[in-house]
Amino acid sequence: MVFALSALLIGGLLAIQASVNVQLTRAVGTPYGASTLQLGVAAGVLVLATVAIGGLGGLTQLAHARPWQLLGGLASPIYITSGILLFPRLGALAAGGLFVTGQMISSLAIDLLGLFDIPRRPVSAGIAFGVVALLAGIVVIIRGQGGVVARGGIPWLLLGIVGGGVLPIQAAVNASLREIVGNPVTVDMISFLVAVLTIFVVLVALRLLGRTPAPKFAPLREMPWWGWLGGICASVYVMVTFLVVPAIGAAGTVALTVTGQQIASATVDGLGLFRMVRRKLTAPRLVGLGLLVLGSVLIQFG
Repeated sequence: MVFALSALLIGGLLAIQASVNVQLTRAVGTPYGASTLQLGVAAGVLVLATVAIGGLGGLTQLAHARPWQLLGGLASPIYITSGILLFPRLGALAAGGLFVTGQMISSLAIDLLGLFDIPRRPVSAGIAFGVVALLAGIVVIIRGQGGVVARGGIPWLLLGIVGGGVLPIQAAVNASLREIVGNPVTVDMISFLVAVLTIFVVLVALRLLGRTPAPKFAPLREMPWWGWLGGICASVYVMVTFLVVPAIGAAGTVALTVTGQQIASATVDGLGLFRMVRRKLTAPRLVGLGLLVLGSVLIQFG
């Protein structure tokens, strides 16, 4: 029950993270610069936390890790940048729906095939019906958004699916790394150091190619305090998911985080929180949310 509730709550953090990151991007002037700044802040906090709890000793065990166990952090810049690009274009609820689709595809593959050292979990009838309900809910939400494909285009839709699909992979990889390192905070720190290094390299490369403007730092003084919450949300999400996945499986974790994510996204859209464009919570969206909750229950207890 504790694991299930934790997954539900951290799902809401994903929607909050993506929403506040839009404000950070407006201040910095480039999504890649905003991602680098957010991940850098999170990595710095985690380094301090690891030192405070004496977790640096776990780094000596990295020599025993397989190469793929060190790459979980690659998912964070992909997801964060996807959210920054998609939320203003499609809205929190529709963009979140695309992330959900990607999450379900990759989480089911992880469970069915036993990837990344996660135990295999057969698909029961309850899980199958739950997946159908989840995907039906996403379709209803996106169709209810109206003109999402026309406004975003197929590449933007694919970006949303890929951006969501990397999250269960990150959780599974980090869960495997924890078996070697031991301390979850140390694993979280490693993940975010890899993430910030990756997005920084991308930022520098795009600047050299003239594909993104130079980051601006002066406007950060006028950014609301909650614009810095993205890094905290990201670090908490990453740490909790790799603790929860081994306990309830990748599909069960995703089902619950998806529900929390969509409920929070609907709240952000409906109330126009974090200076996002206010979007009415229509009947199709409510039906879609209901299907998401039903699907999560079926997957969790099926």
